[in-house]
Amino acid sequence: MNSYPEYQIYNLDKLTYAGNLENLKDVESKPNYHFIKGDITDKDEMQNIFKSHFFDAVIHLAAESHVDRSISGPDEFVLTNVVGTVNLLNAARTHWAGKMEGKLFYHVSTDEVYGSLGPKGAFTEFTAYDPRSPYSASKASSDHFVRAFHHTYGIPVVLSNCSNNYGSYQFPEKLIPLMIHNIKYEKPLPVYGKGLNVRDWLWVEDHARAIDTIFHKGKQGETYNIGGNNEWTNIDLVRRLCGIMDTKLGREAGTSEKLITYVQDRAGHDMRYAIDASKIKAELGWEPSIEFDKGFETTIDWYLEHSDWLNHVTSGAYLNYYSEQYADR
Repeated sequence: MNSYPEYQIYNLDKLTYAGNLENLKDVESKPNYHFIKGDITDKDEMQNIFKSHFFDAVIHLAAESHVDRSISGPDEFVLTNVVGTVNLLNAARTHWAGKMEGKLFYHVSTDEVYGSLGPKGAFTEFTAYDPRSPYSASKASSDHFVRAFHHTYGIPVVLSNCSNNYGSYQFPEKLIPLMIHNIKYEKPLPVYGKGLNVRDWLWVEDHARAIDTIFHKGKQGETYNIGGNNEWTNIDLVRRLCGIMDTKLGREAGTSEKLITYVQDRAGHDMRYAIDASKIKAELGWEPSIEFDKGFETTIDWYLEHSDWLNHVTSGAYLNYYSEQYADR
């Protein structure tokens, strides 16, 4: 909103369990920001919204994204991630027909569509898809539909596939905010299997910069991988977090690490992800801006300084915000 005051930016969100309008207090009063409560799985609603607002571009981030939830309930992931994406594509196709110039459909996806790596190598934009969970299968399907609509109907598209994000405002079913919350309240720290699964961690603000860069400079029809060049095993990450939290909370060294509890491994748990982000660096000039140590500590500090936010989210009280703010609008 601040960087592009000439844009009219519409935020469409269904406000399910992880959607939290409190996260947007700093922009909700901006004159070029508008919120629409809507559901991408409702094709008629998407058609009507496109008809009413004359969008020039879509940045599509809406998705069910937690692997554990996809294992226990895959249907919702198919509905939101696949059907919802097709509904948006169809709405764009209908309302951009005959006037595709200046339009763009940007689809944001995940590195999990590529499957699991061995101890060496990294995913490139040419890595064959090999999804292993209902979540990654649904995102892979949505990627394919975006490319199909580009080739079949001429919709201008770009895609990106990113590694694990960390940073502020992340819903605490995700690893880092979950562990921060549990360490603070001295609850068990659940770690799957032996904790040896490897992930590449990307600071969320660097991901936002990458999205901005791809949106404005990316080549239509292309895919860009976004990574942090920052691989950690889950157990090493949790141990590092424990040590920092002990210092910040004034606890004896090793206190929090005693809370680590190994639990049965996730079904179909991918062993390792790693991103080769050389294409976006070479073609668009993007690369991570922050060293992990600084980004990690900044993230921890944010959650400790915003304990009210974290408590609000974990209690579910934030769900009242929409009705309080928008009941009469």
